[in-house]
Amino acid sequence: MSDEPNEILAAAAAAKQHETAAKGAEQARKKRGWDLGKIGLGVGIGSAAVAAAVLYTRKKD
Repeated sequence: MSDEPNEILAAAAAAKQHETAAKGAEQARKKRGWDLGKIGLGVGIGSAAVAAAVLYTRKKD
């Protein structure tokens, strides 16, 4: 047996590194997305505040 690295083992190690990097990229992509539930809640609260302000100003007149 020679001291040179085995081509099959080198290819397997490269494939394993590629798979690990792909999993990390997929997890990062999932975390980057916006949380639409929190955005919807914020919009709902903001809309309620505007509606309350309009009703309050109309009631005073």
